[in-house]
Amino acid sequence: MPERRKKYSLLERWQQDDGQAFEVLRFRHKNKATGANMSKDIQKYMWSGLNKQQVGAYTEYFVMMELTMYGFQVYKTEVDDRGIDFVARHANGPFIEVQVKSVRPHPSGYVFMQKEKFVLQDSLFLALGLLFDGQMPELYLVPSIVWKEPNDVFVSRDFKGLESKPEWGLNISNNAMSVLEPYRFDRAVSKLLV
Repeated sequence: MPERRKKYSLLERWQQDDGQAFEVLRFRHKNKATGANMSKDIQKYMWSGLNKQQVGAYTEYFVMMELTMYGFQVYKTEVDDRGIDFVARHANGPFIEVQVKSVRPHPSGYVFMQKEKFVLQDSLFLALGLLFDGQMPELYLVPSIVWKEPNDVFVSRDFKGLESKPEWGLNISNNAMSVLEPYRFDRAVSKLLV
């Protein structure tokens, strides 16, 4: 029986000019028309190659699976008409409501939630996924009550006299990262488990 060749191989980790590491898969195959050996490199986590809907769905499912790995029971809403993507709870603890947002900061970004749907309360959280090309999502879990005291990062916008609806916003920039640090996903989830 002939030996089967691998169809892909994981190449070594590469460094981009900015120091970011990434992995590349190289797929090898024969061109059916010419018989020539061909290869194609595919880089993981190339968020810039996905559309907004794909990025949003990936981040939402990634957050749900991460909570599942911590032992949470996760229940997805069928219709997202109230600003809640899913609810979750750990053991017999209280339910939390989660709105998921993702952004591809280049180098900054902004996400927002309409105030009429994202009503500040202890049980409501924003799960934020920062998506940098070549990297797994950086996740944050921010309690909604943070917006009770708005600042340069966690903002309140009312747009009085304008068509836009009032919103809670989150400015993402290099300067904001230190403000977001306490809400890194693993750290924030560990506080929920206490």
